Amino acid sequence: MPAISSSVGSGAAGAATFVGSSSRKYNYFEPRGRRATHYEDVTVDVQPDPERYLIQNWIIEFEGGKAGGAYQKDYTAIKSSNWHAFRAPDQEWERTHYQRQSKIETMVQSVIANARKAGAPAAFDKAWATILQKHLGAWKHAEFGLGTALMQAQRYGYTQMINNATLTNSSYKMRLTQDITLYLAEIGMDIEGWDDELGKKTWLEDPIWQPTREAIETIMGSSDYLEQYFAINIVFEPLVGELFRSGFLMQAAAANNDFVTPPVISAAEADYERNLANTIDLIYLLVNDETHAKENRAVFQAWLSKHADLADKAAAALQPIWSQPHSKPVSFEQVKTVSHERFAQILGELGLSR
Repeated sequence: MPAISSSVGSGAAGAATFVGSSSRKYNYFEPRGRRATHYEDVTVDVQPDPERYLIQNWIIEFEGGKAGGAYQKDYTAIKSSNWHAFRAPDQEWERTHYQRQSKIETMVQSVIANARKAGAPAAFDKAWATILQKHLGAWKHAEFGLGTALMQAQRYGYTQMINNATLTNSSYKMRLTQDITLYLAEIGMDIEGWDDELGKKTWLEDPIWQPTREAIETIMGSSDYLEQYFAINIVFEPLVGELFRSGFLMQAAAANNDFVTPPVISAAEADYERNLANTIDLIYLLVNDETHAKENRAVFQAWLSKHADLADKAAAALQPIWSQPHSKPVSFEQVKTVSHERFAQILGELGLSR
């Protein structure tokens, strides 16, 4: 059991006995496995918590904040009997995150440079080039909105493990936003009549994208960080994100003589698999919490209903995009079926239902 302020009257070294007190490796937490991983060493208990070893109470507190310290459990409606139990399956922390991001950026830039050198953008089907300007150009704003929401959400998580998973999720979104922006600017130099502003105009004005804006802005407007994290990875991504990225861009590009866009976008699908695994692991712990499972389940079901309805509207509004390319290798209905099967599978893992 961790030492707490009510059980120890002193902050002096050696005053408390806890897991790892006698270890020469100074592990004062219980690792998930037999031995602590490097990820656990650099994330567990890094964030202060008066209930775990910080027996002198909070050492930091923001001016004008709520009484009691910098991190509050009521920043979310969800409750946990042990917030520190979560360990991200991807075990990503600062060094490994930068390494992975660097590798992805190197790959993306190589793909774009080699494609331009070979004259690939000029060979794109003309209708497809317009689609990239309008709809891929619009999608970068969707990714930016999700990344911004996650950037806000990570500030309020009660543990470093939760915040790490949320912040790396945000970083992936911001990287993709940058990748799309640079990609469109690069290939635009090789395509006559290219309009860099068309994506922004489409995002702000085209009726096809307004329900997606509503769904994302609703997520951004939430004051509950776990609602934002849940809504993005459990609801919006499978119903809208994967639908557009995998179900349209990755499927239709090659059929329209574009072999460049899929590798640029493909990293985002790998990002989502990691983010989804992290989110499922966290939500599963909370849905099955030994003390608060019932009330947590009710909150998640309410969030699910709210955000799934918005995501369904967003997906339905995007349907006309599937009819715009000259070559149409897959229909919207086919992709939608796959999307809903994926969504049901995710909910099934969590024991939630729509």
